[in-house]
Amino acid sequence: MNLSETAPPIQRYAACIEYCGVSYSGWQRQKNAPSVQQAVEQAISKVANHPVVVTTAGRTDTGVHGIGQVVHFDSPSQREEYNWLRGINTALPKDISLIWCKSVPQEFHARFGARQRSYRYVILNRAVRPSYLAGRVTWFRHSMDLVKMQSAAGSLLGTHDFSAFRAAGCQSKNPVKDLRQLNVSHHEDWFWFDVIADGFLHHMVRNLVGVLCQIGTGDQPTDWARQVLESADRTQGGITFPPDGLYFAKVEYDEKYRLPPPPAICRFW
Repeated sequence: MNLSETAPPIQRYAACIEYCGVSYSGWQRQKNAPSVQQAVEQAISKVANHPVVVTTAGRTDTGVHGIGQVVHFDSPSQREEYNWLRGINTALPKDISLIWCKSVPQEFHARFGARQRSYRYVILNRAVRPSYLAGRVTWFRHSMDLVKMQSAAGSLLGTHDFSAFRAAGCQSKNPVKDLRQLNVSHHEDWFWFDVIADGFLHHMVRNLVGVLCQIGTGDQPTDWARQVLESADRTQGGITFPPDGLYFAKVEYDEKYRLPPPPAICRFW
């Protein structure tokens, strides 16, 4: 008898993950530091009863958080979707949660199948630093002009070479990205930036926020954002904002996969 004929089929699953990045050295597995990927793989492997490696829609840096991160993994273990969800969450640490788990066709790919990704960057704009939200929002105490930032943000939309907004160590082969949304909102002590693109360079969102905030404080004119973009020179782009306020919000795929929606983002912070 051919044993391969009796082996259970490999099933691919997509899952949505929410996490607080404060205690982790980013998403990607590290040799000598805790990572979100390591915690997730350990939890899934425990439920699957075999080692599992996950593929993610987008890696996040140290201290960056996830709201609607999507991964996929393969397993021959036969489990109901609900049992995967309950079992994995039982095995995960308290600062990581699986929001949903769904069987998908083998063709589904969390990274290469993504049509666009969304981030939100949150700033607490007041004189006093945060306490219970330390590490979860970025504190910026200087007053900012919302209208100036919104005007500057609009000049960055579209398909451009974003080399001026990438980290020096960025490994992306193509700096050209389609920036589809860069909205700046304000309510009381809060500013937040919603950013959508077909893909992102390393530190791209944090550098975009850094430029817009320098414009918001009046340190730079409104057209400076466009000048930085056209320079394609990172040294022209000012400071990189901290990871604390950055959230991987959601990722979108072809509707044929019928994936559940990501968790709702807070309307006001």
